[in-house]
Amino acid sequence: MIMEIELQSQVLDAINYVLYDQLKFKGNRMDYYNALNLYMHQVLTRRTGIPISMSLLYLTIARQLGVPLEPVNFPSHFLLRWCQGAEGATLDIFDYIYIDAFGKGKQLTVKECEYLIGQHVTAALYGVVNVKKVLQRMVGNLLSLGKREGIDQSYQLLRDSLDLYLAMYPDQVQLLLLQARLYFHLGIWPEKVLDILQHIQTLDPGQHGAVGYLVQHTLEHIERKKEEVGVEVKLRSEEKHRDVCYSIGLVMKHKRYGYNCVIYGWDPTCMMGHEWIRNMNVHSLPHGHHQPFYNVLVEDGSCRYAAQENLEYNVEPQEISHPDVGRYFSEFTGTHYIPNAELEIRYPEDLEFVYETVQNIYSAKEDTAE
Repeated sequence: MIMEIELQSQVLDAINYVLYDQLKFKGNRMDYYNALNLYMHQVLTRRTGIPISMSLLYLTIARQLGVPLEPVNFPSHFLLRWCQGAEGATLDIFDYIYIDAFGKGKQLTVKECEYLIGQHVTAALYGVVNVKKVLQRMVGNLLSLGKREGIDQSYQLLRDSLDLYLAMYPDQVQLLLLQARLYFHLGIWPEKVLDILQHIQTLDPGQHGAVGYLVQHTLEHIERKKEEVGVEVKLRSEEKHRDVCYSIGLVMKHKRYGYNCVIYGWDPTCMMGHEWIRNMNVHSLPHGHHQPFYNVLVEDGSCRYAAQENLEYNVEPQEISHPDVGRYFSEFTGTHYIPNAELEIRYPEDLEFVYETVQNIYSAKEDTAE
């Protein structure tokens, strides 16, 4: 049963008091472009968000208390609307009060809504939107953040938001092309890249140039993997390897970016070219490029080359979901990975070191827990 307007108004006043005054929820003006503002569990934990996430929280509470608010996909600032007209009557945009959950539940007129964003908008933009449109806007915001952040740790955000958006709209050619380029750049799942490119070509033959370029280089990448020959054997006991602290099969955590990974190779010093070293700002590290570097398979599906000083043991090791794990390892024991025969030939002394490390790190942890 829909309550009378006056009673609904009292409920909204109570929501504002509890949500903003007592619980101290607020719009995150200081860190507006933080992706955490879009994850509802983080909004609840951190008690802050952006207009769309704060609106969804407010909307859910109001509906539970009997106030039938509706979501409005207003440009630049998501809003809610509250009907003031008679039930069953023909309504226009002036028969609603608009609620700014980002602005502590402030109630706005049509003119005040336009003042909020600094521009006049058509009546259509005051209309209610369905759940899919709300989700589209939230994922679109995440996608924008993923594109906005050009640094290493943002790739996971970009990948996840692309996957979500394409799950809703699988035929968006430009986003499919972005996904293919991203996978190609990260060097992951080349067969998937070819599948995406084939789908793009089917949807839009006009993309032949971009698709052809990526197909050619992806096929070359696949062939290079097949042609890897001349196995180099690396012995930890050699003097030139004395600074290598970690071994293949160990599950590690990146100190700066926080990702989990497993080591599948190492070099006594950085073996990348000068351009890569410059682009990755390796010289800013305390030990620069004159330290061991490790080839790692990362949980986000990428393959990376990490400096020793940026890695640490993962005290709670877990399986790494990466398509190439089976290429290098035969088993995950719960604490580390067992290299397959081919990898063990390349690093014949590493396995013994792994056993010692596991014994020291994880056995000590179990003893402490007891």
